[in-house]
Amino acid sequence: MLKPKIAWKTRSFIQRLGLCLAAFLLLATGSMYGIAQWYIHSEQSKPYVVGTSFIPDYATYLGVDPQQTMDAILSLGVKHLRLVSYWSDYEPTPGNYNFTQLDWQFKKAEAAHAKVSLSVGLRQPRYPECHAPSWVDTTKPSSQWQPQLEAFITQIVNRYKTSPALDTYQIENEFFLHGFGICTNFERSRLESEYALVQRLDPQHPLIVNRSNNGIGIPLGAPKPDSYGISIYKRVWDAALSHRYLEYPFPAWYYGFLAGTQKLHDGRDMVIHEMQAEAWAPNGKEVPDISLAEQNKSFNAERFKDRFTYARATGMRTVDMWGAEYWYYRLIILHDPSVWNVAQQEFKAR
Repeated sequence: MLKPKIAWKTRSFIQRLGLCLAAFLLLATGSMYGIAQWYIHSEQSKPYVVGTSFIPDYATYLGVDPQQTMDAILSLGVKHLRLVSYWSDYEPTPGNYNFTQLDWQFKKAEAAHAKVSLSVGLRQPRYPECHAPSWVDTTKPSSQWQPQLEAFITQIVNRYKTSPALDTYQIENEFFLHGFGICTNFERSRLESEYALVQRLDPQHPLIVNRSNNGIGIPLGAPKPDSYGISIYKRVWDAALSHRYLEYPFPAWYYGFLAGTQKLHDGRDMVIHEMQAEAWAPNGKEVPDISLAEQNKSFNAERFKDRFTYARATGMRTVDMWGAEYWYYRLIILHDPSVWNVAQQEFKAR
């Protein structure tokens, strides 16, 4: 048993430590909030652009026609599209290219006077993230397949760089994220090489490099893009610990803080390239495998409205919603227009 004097000193030390910790947290939070508010107010006079990603392979997976899906998305009034160029889709065998699918996407975008952010590289949005064709083994040293990848990227850039719809390129996607997807190569030198290649082939269009969701910190290494992209996921299934749906607690201003810190560091802007706007299936299942009632536990019309509000509150001025194929799937396959109606209201209002 501690003597009274020693016990008092111990309690006093713990109290002082607790006060110091509380003061530090208060100061840190206040500083973060201050940076966020500076950024939000400094950006508010710029045009606000809300678009969506579109991936025809995912539309097919959900059981809806890709071209009809894109037509429907454009009919909402969408004027900004984030498109992909999966290597596996467009070079099925070495040196044999088939760009039919991406051609019709660009033609539809041009006809609708919409702008395109085009993803290029090995790692692009949607699982398995790294979309290598079957004839490429990315577990081998990159020197054995990077020349073929860069030859493919060259084909993509040269084909679409003169399109009036093209607005930006996204180089790879969340390149350094190890915890999601089936990817085996994270060499910064490869990212730098791809970046330099696209910049050399088309110096007229800005380049974006995406960071991953939620992590505190700022990108420090090369390449230094024209702007950074970030993904924001609000409600997901926690398969690791709780085995429940998890709502990330971050307020919108937290992402304003990340963008503001980046702006203060190197003057570069940040865009939201994925604002979660689709359901997240539990227990390793896929969305078509679960009921509409289960889908509504992670995403419904009310949450969709909140996503638009939340995205704007971050202060970032370019936002691509994530999951437009899913909205159409709910409308056509599940005969539930609730989410689609929200999209109509939001895009028509802009």
